[in-house]
Amino acid sequence: MSETLSQRIEADMKAAMRAKEKERLATIRLIRAAIKQREVDERIELDDTGVLAVLDKMLKQRRDSITQFEKAGRDDLVAQEQSEAEVIQGYMPSALDEAELTTLVDAAIAESGASSLKDMGQVMNILRPLVQGRADMGAVSAMVKGRIGG
Repeated sequence: MSETLSQRIEADMKAAMRAKEKERLATIRLIRAAIKQREVDERIELDDTGVLAVLDKMLKQRRDSITQFEKAGRDDLVAQEQSEAEVIQGYMPSALDEAELTTLVDAAIAESGASSLKDMGQVMNILRPLVQGRADMGAVSAMVKGRIGG
């Protein structure tokens, strides 16, 4: 059986401790804390899909922070956020290219039988677990809208 994402994060934390990689260790601890928080809040143990959702949210927060810090001229904070984003990105699956994404969107539309924007929620529910962490959900949403007549 292959290791889960949570197990990989745990192992990487131990490796970072042994190697005395302070910044990497701090970021991995942030990741573990976010995962634990969601597990405690929802009283569940997250599977890889759930962990990816947490990582995806953390990555989005880092990107937003980087934009804000760049506007404020805080290069020190930009560097820290970029460093954290790189560590988080290391746990994300490879990004989907345009053709793969188009194929998945078309398949989800066909599977749900969507014919108008009212059906968009059904399409997104099918797509979310398939593209989580592999594509920007805003771009996926826009593509679905374009495909079903938005």
